[in-house]
Amino acid sequence: MGVASLASTTSDLEPSVFGRWLLLLCLTLLGAGCGSKQVIVEGNFPSPLLDPLPLTLGVIYPSAFAEHEFFDEAKGRAESDWLVKTGAAQVQFWDTLFDGMFASVVHIRDWETVERHRADIDGVLIPAIGELQYTVPTHTNVKIYEIWMRYEFRLVDISAIHQQEDGALTFNPDERLAVWPITAYGKTPTAFLQTDEEAVNLAAVVALRDAGAHFVTTFGATPDIALWLNTIATREQPAGTSSSMPETDSAPPTDTPVAVESAADITTTSLDEREPDERQPANASSANPAPSGETS
Repeated sequence: MGVASLASTTSDLEPSVFGRWLLLLCLTLLGAGCGSKQVIVEGNFPSPLLDPLPLTLGVIYPSAFAEHEFFDEAKGRAESDWLVKTGAAQVQFWDTLFDGMFASVVHIRDWETVERHRADIDGVLIPAIGELQYTVPTHTNVKIYEIWMRYEFRLVDISAIHQQEDGALTFNPDERLAVWPITAYGKTPTAFLQTDEEAVNLAAVVALRDAGAHFVTTFGATPDIALWLNTIATREQPAGTSSSMPETDSAPPTDTPVAVESAADITTTSLDEREPDERQPANASSANPAPSGETS
C-alpha cells in the first residue's frame, strides 16, 4: 500500500473545490496590500478650568464643519485608502470648550433661534476647517501618525445673520467683527496602540486639544477680538467711565453677502505651495475632502 504524494493528493481534489480555494487565496493576497481603513474620531474632552467670560455667544456649525471628513486614496498596492470622519468629535469638543469659556452659548440652527435671541447674543462665531494635512507610516517610514489642521474662525454681529428664501442662513461679510486662523497639531506612535485606526484617532484627538489651547490663549490677544470685547465692556459701563482695553482697526469690509456654508469650504494645499510651518508634520500629504451630501 503506497503513500500518496503531495502532487497526487492535490490532483485528487474536485476541480470546483480547488478553484474556490485558489480564488480565495488570491483575493486574500490582493486584499492585504490594498485594504480600506475608516476612522470615526472619538475622544474624551474635559471641561476647561476657566473663569467664563460674561458673554452670550451664538455658534453656527456649517454642515461642512459638523460633518467634516477627509479621504485619501491609496497611491499604490502597498497602501490603504483612508477615510477619517472628524465632524462629530469637532462639534463635541468645541461645544465643551465654548460652554466652559463663555457664560452662555446659543446654538443657532434656524432663523427662529436668531429672532428669539437677537437681543441677548453679543456675537456669533462661525468655525471652519480650512485645511488638513496628515502623515502615516507609509509616508514617513516611521511608526508615527501626525495630523495638522488649520481652522478659520469668523465672528459676526447677530444683525449680520440673514435668511435666504430657501431658509438657509447667510451673513454679510462687511459686518464681520473678526476673522482669525488657529492651527493645531497632533501625533502619536503606533507602538503604544493595537491598530493603525486607534493611532490615527488619538492623533486627531491630540490635534483637537491643541486647537482648543491655541483658541483660549489667542482669543483676547487677537486685535479685532480685543476691540469687540472693549466695545462690549464700554457699552455695559456706567456713564462717565471708559474701558482700558486698547482699540484696534477692524478688518476692511467687503460688499458681497456670503452664505454661512461657504465659510466652511475645505481647501487642500500642497506643502510645496506654502511657507514652512514649524508645527506642521514633515512630508505631510494634503487630504482630499470626502464626497458629502447636499448642505442644508
